[in-house]
Amino acid sequence: MPGYDTQIHTLRLGDRDYRIRALSDRQQYADPDEHALRAGISPAQWSLFGQLWPAGRALAQAMAAHDVAGKRILELGCGLGLASLVLRQRGADVVASDVHPLAETFLAYNAGLNDLPAVPYRTLSWDTPNESLGRFDLIIASDVLYERGQAAVLGGLVARHARPQSEVVLVDPGRGHSAAFTRLLQAQGYAVEERRLPLEEGEAPPHRGRLLHFRRAALAGAA
Repeated sequence: MPGYDTQIHTLRLGDRDYRIRALSDRQQYADPDEHALRAGISPAQWSLFGQLWPAGRALAQAMAAHDVAGKRILELGCGLGLASLVLRQRGADVVASDVHPLAETFLAYNAGLNDLPAVPYRTLSWDTPNESLGRFDLIIASDVLYERGQAAVLGGLVARHARPQSEVVLVDPGRGHSAAFTRLLQAQGYAVEERRLPLEEGEAPPHRGRLLHFRRAALAGAA
């Protein structure tokens, strides 16, 4: 495609192979109309959405086995859409979201590569209230706590968009901000289970990566 190079990867997720178009490396950049710049994405960050990150693969693997029956699901920072594609293949009611101007294009292309129906997509700024998005039974994300202030921003988003009885599943590669996020969700009534993950091939224990699974029973008096 004009402006950047891509390549197709084949990944085993659950019991199925998925073909995924990704950027060929982290030096790719194309923002001729400055859509990314206006969204607050710098040239150094531009290519990050289009990489196959270990945390994203781990989230997709988790979604291949997670109980999703009857749940409305939101993926935050979907990037290439791995987890949303796995959920779509399983017939789940999933909405993918990101702020990068090319995320929707790559998600649609990757759905087509795998003979899947289009995944509903929303452009979503985490710190901007969006009542039209509604509420969800399950909110998922990978490697989204990359800056100190992200814990508070994402905690606020969960408060706005999670149903009273809900789950949050987060894969974090160990950037040091997950404890703050956990405290914020515990204050919202969530209990947390943590599972350590080897996010890099051959990684020896103790693993820095972790899967955080938050669960909340229905809040008293909530609709």
